[in-house]
Amino acid sequence: MDKKRRDFSDSEDEMPHNPKTIQRKHSSDFENKGASSSHSKPSSKPIERKGHWSMGLLQSMQDPANQIDKDDKIIIIKDKYPKAKYHYLVLPRVSIPSLKSLKTSNLDLLKHIHRKGEELVNKHKSSGLEFQLGYHCVPSMSHLHLHVISKDFNSPSLKTKKHWNSFTTKYFVPSSDVIAELERTGRVNPPAASQHKELLQTPLRCHVCKSPQKNMPTLKQHIIQHIGK
Repeated sequence: MDKKRRDFSDSEDEMPHNPKTIQRKHSSDFENKGASSSHSKPSSKPIERKGHWSMGLLQSMQDPANQIDKDDKIIIIKDKYPKAKYHYLVLPRVSIPSLKSLKTSNLDLLKHIHRKGEELVNKHKSSGLEFQLGYHCVPSMSHLHLHVISKDFNSPSLKTKKHWNSFTTKYFVPSSDVIAELERTGRVNPPAASQHKELLQTPLRCHVCKSPQKNMPTLKQHIIQHIGK
C-alpha cells in the first residue's frame, strides 16, 4: 500500500500536495522519458487519468468491498481513517456536493440519511458509547456525507488539533440542525468562511469535562478516563 494514502475523513492537514504541481511534474517526467527513447514505438494503451483527489470518496463508496449497507437512496461505508472506535459515513447516491447545495427537495433524503445513521447507533448500544451524527461545515472530500461517530474519539487516526476540532466545535453541524434549518429557511448556511479557520484552531479542550489541554498527546491521554463512564 502506498505510504501516502489519502485520508478520506475530511482531514485538511493530511491533504496531498497541490495536484496541479504533481500533474506538472508527471508531465515533465513523461516528456523527458519520451525524449530519451525517440526510437521506441508509441504505446497504443490509453493513459489512465485519475480524478482529483477530493473525488476519492465517490470512488470509495462505489467499491463493494467498502460497503457495509446500502439501499436505493444511500450507501454506508466505514471511514478509512476512523477518528473514533466507530466511525461511519452515510452517503446519498445522488450528487450533492455540500451543505450549501441542499434544497427543500432534499428533505426526505436527509431524513432518510439521518434514520440510517440512527440505525447504526442502535446496533452499537451494547458498547456503552455515545454517538454524534452530523456534517463538517466545509468537508475536504467532495460529495455530501453524514458522519456517524462514537464520542470516545479514541483512535490512532485522530492526530491533530484540526482533527479534534472538526468533530468537537461548531465546525461539526448536527444532522438534526441541518434538517431543521432546511425546513425553516429552505437552505443551509454553514458558518462563514472567516470562521472556518478560527474553529479549527480553537484551543484544545476535553469534550466531556471541558478542561483545557496543552497538546494532542495530553488530550488523548486525558479522554481515556471518560470512556465507558
